[in-house]
Amino acid sequence: MKIGEEAMPTEGIGPQTTSVRTVLIVVSDVRGHPETSVSEIVARTGLPQSAVSAAVARLREAGAVVTEPDARDRRRTVIRHAPQISERVAAARSAPVEDALAVALGGADAGAVAEVTALLEALAARLGPDALARFKP
Repeated sequence: MKIGEEAMPTEGIGPQTTSVRTVLIVVSDVRGHPETSVSEIVARTGLPQSAVSAAVARLREAGAVVTEPDARDRRRTVIRHAPQISERVAAARSAPVEDALAVALGGADAGAVAEVTALLEALAARLGPDALARFKP
């Protein structure tokens, strides 16, 4: 998670009230639960409601998610992935992780970084978006 935080581009987004880690946890949860609410994310992640709400607002501003009232229960707001990828989301997804990974590996050479990157990609392929849900009942 820390490596992802370090690799996340932050240029041009201004000061934020939520940490990158919280935003990454929330966006991962939304990915695993495509139609969800703040209270459901709170229950699954254990994050405070205020932190989840702030992260959702930040993700909405970046164009990563959309929110709308639930047609069945107007008191509930449904959170979904945005139908189209915004420039901000595309930049975050394409941000290189190699520099942050090299720092985490103690200044490893490019070959070692490439090897670890390949291993992480293999792990990500095996752990789908629902992997986090397996840790909490």
